[in-house]
Amino acid sequence: MTEIASLLEKHGYAVLALIVFLEAVGVPVPAALALVAAGAASAWNHLRPEMVLIIALSAMLLGDTLLFILGRYTGWALLGFLCRIALNPESCILRSAESFYRRGRTTLMFAKFIPGINTLAPPLAGSMRMGLGQFLRLDFIGACLYTLAFTGFGYLFSGFLVAAAKGVETIGRAVEWLLLIVVMGYVAYRVYLYWKHRKYRVVPRVQVAELAGRLASGEAVGMIVADVRSHGYYDPGAMRIKGSIRLEPNNLRATVKDWPRDQQIYLYCT
Repeated sequence: MTEIASLLEKHGYAVLALIVFLEAVGVPVPAALALVAAGAASAWNHLRPEMVLIIALSAMLLGDTLLFILGRYTGWALLGFLCRIALNPESCILRSAESFYRRGRTTLMFAKFIPGINTLAPPLAGSMRMGLGQFLRLDFIGACLYTLAFTGFGYLFSGFLVAAAKGVETIGRAVEWLLLIVVMGYVAYRVYLYWKHRKYRVVPRVQVAELAGRLASGEAVGMIVADVRSHGYYDPGAMRIKGSIRLEPNNLRATVKDWPRDQQIYLYCT
């Protein structure tokens, strides 16, 4: 907190804009902390509050719009890249698509507050063909809520933050060791999860032409082809592979657990 406040005092609005933009495009930097520090700096008259809001909103909307446009033209590829740090990129995307499906596109207004969805929401909206005007309206509301929440907190509790920063400096060594332990624990936990779910990373795949050949040659007897496209990418009128069935992706495990093991089952998604 003190380091960010020092940077803001020296370099002002440029640092704030950079941190907010980087977080908006998926780089793991503490934009919320920067906004809190900027709010506190405004209370101390180091920064102008109206400039803080304008610059933070502009940087956030710029990053979100960039991801929206990339999502429109790259679709699943970009979403998979942003989910790469997750154990299962497909399930990461599926959870975000499910949020859009259940809560409507107004999810954009609150996505910034939801870990795991904040960065995925703009490209997901783009890949779902949301109109640019609707996206900008909803994203602007969400950006305002997010920016006002954290800068307002920093502004209102600037005195408390100074006292807290002094307290942290007093016990700095203990805090450093605590952070080191937390980081090591997190890394160990991620390694454990990676090892536990390693078998799910190797998914047997078949080329489209090969499956089409099998279907055309009459090998489809006793074979199941299922459409498991995520919410927002499928509707009742969507075209499907001839003879395929529709399965809800969230109910996939419960649906297929009783199927005969000697059947060939092919799944396809977006």
